[in-house]
Amino acid sequence: MQLQLCTWAEVEAYLHKGPKAILMPIGSTEQHGPNGLIGTDAICAEVIAKAIGAADGAMVAPTIAVGMAVHHMEFAGSMTLRPSTLIAVIRDCVMSLAEHGFERFFFINGHGGNIPSIRAAFYEVHAENRACRGGNAPDLRCALANWWENEAVGRLSKELFPGVEGSHATPSEVSLTQYAYPEAIKHVSMSPQVAPGGGFHDARDFRRRFPDGRIGSDPSLARPEHGQRLLEAAARSIAGQFKEFVAEA
Repeated sequence: MQLQLCTWAEVEAYLHKGPKAILMPIGSTEQHGPNGLIGTDAICAEVIAKAIGAADGAMVAPTIAVGMAVHHMEFAGSMTLRPSTLIAVIRDCVMSLAEHGFERFFFINGHGGNIPSIRAAFYEVHAENRACRGGNAPDLRCALANWWENEAVGRLSKELFPGVEGSHATPSEVSLTQYAYPEAIKHVSMSPQVAPGGGFHDARDFRRRFPDGRIGSDPSLARPEHGQRLLEAAARSIAGQFKEFVAEA
């Protein structure tokens, strides 16, 4: 069930009938190399959340599509929120839904740069909940799953892209977007074939070290059929985490 495709009465009925849980996809709007879509991180989180929601009858919130991507701002089309702004956005989304009775918020994240802000936002939610309600505060709980950080996805990525997965503009995430949006597949040559790896300091340093936007990856190996397998693996694994989270005492 997608929140944005429900009526208010349907959401109210959902809250009355079962666990007051919701899937919260969150990603980023940033460059993903020569053949990766700018919306990659948001797309990956969204399609996985929708797959889990469809299978389990769980509510899925609208995707938070702009994240913390300051380090990508030397590449055209990238958008970013300040870390403090992203924390505030997450807090406002959670507290709005909590006001209606949601109690379990399971974030499916598509962007590593979001992680510190997401975790900080959880503490903001708990602090505000306690400060406003004291001992009568509702039992709000938040959890985070980064879609690429599970055994099933890791194993499949190593099988499909041995040694060239890299850490940004990866063939795994590009494959997933190709499966989701086959009409938007880009065919671009890579030079060098495998991008250099390493770290960076800020946006200018990122562009200097990794001029085409990739880090350690060869996304020319991306295929929509690989994306289907990755989606299925991620959805199965994360669905299990979600069920355990909802069932916690």
